[in-house]
Amino acid sequence: MDMMKGAMSASDMPMKDMDMSMMQECMEALSACMQACIMCADADAGEGMGRCAAMCANCADVCDTMMRMMLRTTGYDMQVMMSMMETCVMMCRACSAECMMHAEMSEHCRMCAMACDQAVMAMEKMMGAMKGMMPAS
Repeated sequence: MDMMKGAMSASDMPMKDMDMSMMQECMEALSACMQACIMCADADAGEGMGRCAAMCANCADVCDTMMRMMLRTTGYDMQVMMSMMETCVMMCRACSAECMMHAEMSEHCRMCAMACDQAVMAMEKMMGAMKGMMPAS
C-alpha cells in the first residue's frame, strides 16, 4: 500500500520535505487503531462496559479524522496538523489506559490498547519530523 509515494510532485506539497514512507506508516497505524477501537467498542457495549465503549468509539473517530486530514496533502497547515496530532496522541493514550484496565479479562481490550500504543509511537515519530520543518517562533 504505497498510496503516499509518488502521489504528488514535491513542488505541489506544502510539506514537501516530509518523509512519505513515515507518513504512510503513521496512517497505517492510525487505520489499525481505528479498526481495533471499533471492534473493542462493539464488544464492550455487549459486555456492559459503557465507559470503555465510549472511549474506544471516540478514539476511532479521532484516528479516522486524523487520517483523513493526512490524506489531504495540498491542504496542510503545519500548526493545525501538529495540534490535531497532539490531540490524537492524547486520545489514543486515554483509550489505551482505559483498555489496559480490562486487558487481563478481555482480549479485545488488550489488542485495542496495543493498537493505540502503536499509533502513538507512529504519530510521535512523525511529529518529531514535523517539528524540524516548522519555522522557529
